[in-house]
Amino acid sequence: MKNFFTIILLSLVFVSCSEYQTALKSDDLAVKYASAEKMYEKGKYSKAIRLFEQMASAYRGKPQAEKMFYMFAQSYYKTEQYYLSGYQFESFVGNYPRSEYVQEAAFLAAKSFSMKSPVYTLDQIDTYKAIDKLQAFIDRFPNSQYLGEANTIMQSLQDKLERKAYEVARNYHTVGEYNRSYGPAMVALDNFLIDYPGTKYKEEALYYKFDSAYLQAMNSVESKREDRLNQAKSAYATLMKFKPDTKYKAEVDAKLATIEIELQQYSKQL
Repeated sequence: MKNFFTIILLSLVFVSCSEYQTALKSDDLAVKYASAEKMYEKGKYSKAIRLFEQMASAYRGKPQAEKMFYMFAQSYYKTEQYYLSGYQFESFVGNYPRSEYVQEAAFLAAKSFSMKSPVYTLDQIDTYKAIDKLQAFIDRFPNSQYLGEANTIMQSLQDKLERKAYEVARNYHTVGEYNRSYGPAMVALDNFLIDYPGTKYKEEALYYKFDSAYLQAMNSVESKREDRLNQAKSAYATLMKFKPDTKYKAEVDAKLATIEIELQQYSKQL
């Protein structure tokens, strides 16, 4: 009996494969569509894609085209071909603005682009593109059932850009340790704090600005030393105003003491 069911199962698989191969070679669009729909419903998206690709151009304008192009886009999405799914979903939205699937398609188009957003250390062109797509979706469908997920994705992308901007600014401080030039780090950190006033990296950014100012002052020529010591003292005050119990307190307090000692020699000269 077990062998009997095995034979039946193998026969069904063979028939299914035979039908699929026949559809691939057929010039009959109805045959291709029926097979593609069957593959799609079975979750065999890669096979469905091959058939959709064969008949896409011929199906434009036909009554079944709307459902076909929806399945086509979904198949790309399900196989993680996000550039292609993004393109297909956007095309679907443009061609079928009154479709029952239009809201879902618009969201998945934006989400497809977000899936191509790289880690923060790499170029963020795709991240900016995804944010634009998501914002366009939110503006068009403010009451969408997908709004919560869209906002969550948007926030994660913006967090990535914020992390990128912070790391770039902080890197100027690291570079300054090699070339003894901390001015660019202070400018970069100031710009970061202007661009992201509510950033979760504010304590770190203020610390590195102080440290950059401190190191710049300690490595200054005599003619610029007093002004730069006072700049470092001001940067210390800004950090302490924001975070009196900063995790860097022991270190910055010790450096402030050094600054005060250095400034005393200028007060004696008056």
